Amino acid sequence: MDVTFEGRTIGPDHPPLVIPEVGINHEGDVAKALEMVDAVADAGGEVVKFQCHITDKEMIPTDMKPGDISDESLWDIIKRCELTADEELRVQQHCRDRGLIYLSTPFSREAADRLNEMGVPAFKIGSGECNNLPLIDHIAAMGRPMLISTGMNDLASVQTSLAVIAKHDVPVAVFHCTSMYPTPHDKVRLGAVTELQSAFPGVPVGLSDHSLGLWTCLGAVALGACVVEKHFTMTRDWPGPDIGISIEPDELRDLIVGTRAIWEARGGGKTILPDEQPVIDFAYASVVTTAAVRKGAVFDRTNTWVKRPGTGPLLSDRFDDVLGKTATRDLEAEVQIAAADVAGLND
Repeated sequence: MDVTFEGRTIGPDHPPLVIPEVGINHEGDVAKALEMVDAVADAGGEVVKFQCHITDKEMIPTDMKPGDISDESLWDIIKRCELTADEELRVQQHCRDRGLIYLSTPFSREAADRLNEMGVPAFKIGSGECNNLPLIDHIAAMGRPMLISTGMNDLASVQTSLAVIAKHDVPVAVFHCTSMYPTPHDKVRLGAVTELQSAFPGVPVGLSDHSLGLWTCLGAVALGACVVEKHFTMTRDWPGPDIGISIEPDELRDLIVGTRAIWEARGGGKTILPDEQPVIDFAYASVVTTAAVRKGAVFDRTNTWVKRPGTGPLLSDRFDDVLGKTATRDLEAEVQIAAADVAGLND
């Protein structure tokens, strides 16, 4: 089942959707958030995604640090990077003004309710919430399309989450993801894209990527990914825990152009296109005389060979058919040989 929101369809028969994730790269500064919206629009983007954090609703007070991502406590990072409800509405309106679809990831029931009231067209679910079945059920009940990252989850876990969503009959797409920041290329595992396609036929599959560069996203599209997501920033000189794995505006533009090109190029089969005929005409070889051949003389390798262009009656694959046979008329050198010129040769 394709997933459609605000007129944009995600599915194998549609160009891949590139989701630049601003996330919390604005560091709680709404001016930065608005600047990145402009940058996405200027790069040719269709959509931009943020994260909706209401810190005390998504976690208990803790001094836990987010692994190797930052030395700062997770609570302090999230609290600093919150946008108020009014600021999020301001960002959403600016997205509309720039012709972008506004998406956001909720990390709590209250954040989901806020986004629902804002009228987001779809919910993007982070990997950490993929198996948060109470939250998944709460969001699915709102009836909006869902895009779910599946990092830190296996097929069985994804299946359980999809079963909860299926009860509410909402469209859904799943993203393969590896929750490592950055993800080494040998840990990306693009094979999981095709594994998800096989396990959940009819469900659009994408890649939410944390590796450096654009390569794995391009590879995923070649394998049939319908949507790709990358963290986005104005510049990697900005501070922030996700900045190091984020792409910049020029890279976003390349990703948009590249994924579209690969989508257009994939598929098809090994046939000769009618469009190749002009090149065939000059690139193929025809059977020709390399020396004068008199009527009754035998065609052999001293007087016959294959040369361009490919406009002759007999192409090079008929060379052996001509050898050893006799000429039916006098032929000058450098003449393309026709079947009628060769005794006993059929067209």
